[in-house]
Amino acid sequence: MKIIITHHTEYSFDSEVFLEPHYLRFRPRKTAYADIEHFVLTISPQPTGHRVIRDEENNLIDFCWFDGMTQNLVITAETVIQTTSFNPFAFILHPQNYNQFPFEYDKSQKKLLATTLATQPVSKDLLDYGGTIQKSSNSNTIQYLTNLTKQLHQDFLVEYREFGAPLLPNETFELKRGSCRDLSWMQINLLRHQGFATRFVSGYYYFKMEEPAYELHAWIEVFLPGAGWIGLDPSHGILTGNTHFPIVSSDHFENTMPVSGGIRGSASSTLDTQLLIEII
Repeated sequence: MKIIITHHTEYSFDSEVFLEPHYLRFRPRKTAYADIEHFVLTISPQPTGHRVIRDEENNLIDFCWFDGMTQNLVITAETVIQTTSFNPFAFILHPQNYNQFPFEYDKSQKKLLATTLATQPVSKDLLDYGGTIQKSSNSNTIQYLTNLTKQLHQDFLVEYREFGAPLLPNETFELKRGSCRDLSWMQINLLRHQGFATRFVSGYYYFKMEEPAYELHAWIEVFLPGAGWIGLDPSHGILTGNTHFPIVSSDHFENTMPVSGGIRGSASSTLDTQLLIEII
């Protein structure tokens, strides 16, 4: 299957501003099931300098700097992806003790995974929610992760919220609803309390719609020895497959914003985004 993704982002300012250097996160990464056949990033005003870099977490990022004044920043990313069939369960955990949890990563792994194991306070009710699913899954690692992701999809109402940081995990749990990033951030923090190295992922997700209205999507990845980083999508209750296209992953959601950078000036701004995903 071949897919074309067109992602348009436009900032409009009510007076002229100077653009500070910007980090742009729009490049889908190559995966076991997806080859990036074509990627073009168009930026207006044209940057004075543009360098593709890898950040501290090995994400590929476009770093741009500018000269002069402007009232607009327009970014259009066009990507063509060739996908192949993919079985998200085609792995084994090794050593075998990782098939049951709680477990502990070995010393070198814990050092490398430290930021994805860092916890923040979560409520006893949220921990008990996970504990109940753990018990019904007989503490089997894969069964638990699968069941937890399915249960979150069943128990929480997914709602669209275009802007804003994820809600605190406890708030999402109490509301029993949230955006994809709210559910992902809640699941991340629950799993970290249970000893799983877990990170936040931002990317694209394709599925058939009668009236297409795609948005940037969020899900999570859990590190399992022998399997690597395994994607889980609590908004849809599934392990990620060949219609999930990650762009960037991080221990913290703040590092996955598609555009980050400042301006010099006192202007206010409006943001318009459009995302189109089509099968070629």
